[in-house]
Amino acid sequence: MTPEDRLQTLGLELPDPPVPVGAYTLSARTGNLLFLSGTTCYRDGRPLFRGKLGRDLTIEEGYAAARQTALNLLAVLRGSLGDLGRVSRIVKLNGYVNSAPGFTEQPAVINGASDLLQAILGESGRHARTSVGVAELPGDIPVEIEMIVEIASPRRQAGASAKGGRVRETRGAGRQGRKRS
Repeated sequence: MTPEDRLQTLGLELPDPPVPVGAYTLSARTGNLLFLSGTTCYRDGRPLFRGKLGRDLTIEEGYAAARQTALNLLAVLRGSLGDLGRVSRIVKLNGYVNSAPGFTEQPAVINGASDLLQAILGESGRHARTSVGVAELPGDIPVEIEMIVEIASPRRQAGASAKGGRVRETRGAGRQGRKRS
């Protein structure tokens, strides 16, 4: 099942990618890595929520904000790559949670993004992650998340889809040792 199929099965639709609000790009690529700028929980041009977790917002609202942020990141990803099927894996998320003093449930909030990425991308959506509380975020938004993505090479992607498996190297065999799994 493709990521687009999973989105449809979950009844989700990716929004238009957000517009940068400063002097930066939404994504920057080097080699097979794509770095996505911090994004937040905008929907229809407005933040889904505003405020601090532990004072203005519940963990459930924070989870929903992180989930919407992940949808926005996927929109940036699809806009950058043209197809979510080009994602080899999500490498890392850095999640920032606008936290009231004493709020310590940042991982539970950022799970909203992690859970959605895994639901849409399967095993490729599993990632390393940092979840930290911060004193303030721009515009009093509750979460901001940035993401690092490994992109499948066109050769690997074409080989994987042609045979329904991944291309892998066997030890010391070079090109002749390529096997389809």
